Amino acid sequence: MTSELPLGREVAYPRAYDPALLFPIARDQGREALGIAAGALPFSGHDRWHAYELSWLDTRGKPAVATATFLVPADSPRLIESKSLKLYLNSFNSTRFADRDEVQARISADLSAAAGATVVVGFGLPPVDAGAGTYAQAAASATGRDTPTAVSIDDIEIDCDEYDVPNPALLAADAGEMVNEVLHSALLKSNCPVTGQPDWASLRLAYRGPRIDRAGLLRYLVSFREHAGFHEQCVEQVFVDVMARCRPEVLSVEARYTRRGGLDINPWRATPGTPQPAAGRDPRQ
Repeated sequence: MTSELPLGREVAYPRAYDPALLFPIARDQGREALGIAAGALPFSGHDRWHAYELSWLDTRGKPAVATATFLVPADSPRLIESKSLKLYLNSFNSTRFADRDEVQARISADLSAAAGATVVVGFGLPPVDAGAGTYAQAAASATGRDTPTAVSIDDIEIDCDEYDVPNPALLAADAGEMVNEVLHSALLKSNCPVTGQPDWASLRLAYRGPRIDRAGLLRYLVSFREHAGFHEQCVEQVFVDVMARCRPEVLSVEARYTRRGGLDINPWRATPGTPQPAAGRDPRQ
């Protein structure tokens, strides 16, 4: 019988607006394991959320639909768990609001309260770009030099046998050769620590400094494959590990995760003072 199958089970969602559905998680919990002291972040950045399934009722009860972008600063004391954000947005489905401005203001106020810092909310999504090639623009901002050509490292022939724990020992750089480049991989995968479901992402690494060994970087990214970690924490670990092992002068790391539950998240971390990369979405998003 279908009622005995996982797909046959009813999943309840809220019928009325409820900000209490948001579940914030202290960022310090993940940062302590990386040796990052509270109040002494080695990076700046943000978490850019894209919401594809946003709806509410107008004053006459007619449904309205929209997409939206949420920008959560990396120095906020808390991140917002993604499933709770989905449930929270679903609580708008049967609730009446005066207009789009009220919806925007309400979401911004609620997410800001949960994160502990101002969350910027805007309707609409950034454009889909071509992935690795167009990300070269971000390198110019990150490094302050001429725009290099973005390079995918995914076609490098390597043997992989580490999947459970991210291994920074796989990272290396040639201190005798200084470069300014952007490296890109679409092979990043980790698992949600709450649901155990897979999280898929592409990663862009723009840097200026000793030339990073590309094969070692690819093996390192593959070693996240069975790791349980929030999207934001995975990107912060990549940033910390690359800084420690490869010693770049400037580093910018952005991951673009594919959507689950009508949401995708794009954490970005960079050396302080680095201009943020242009907002965009991968074809897989």
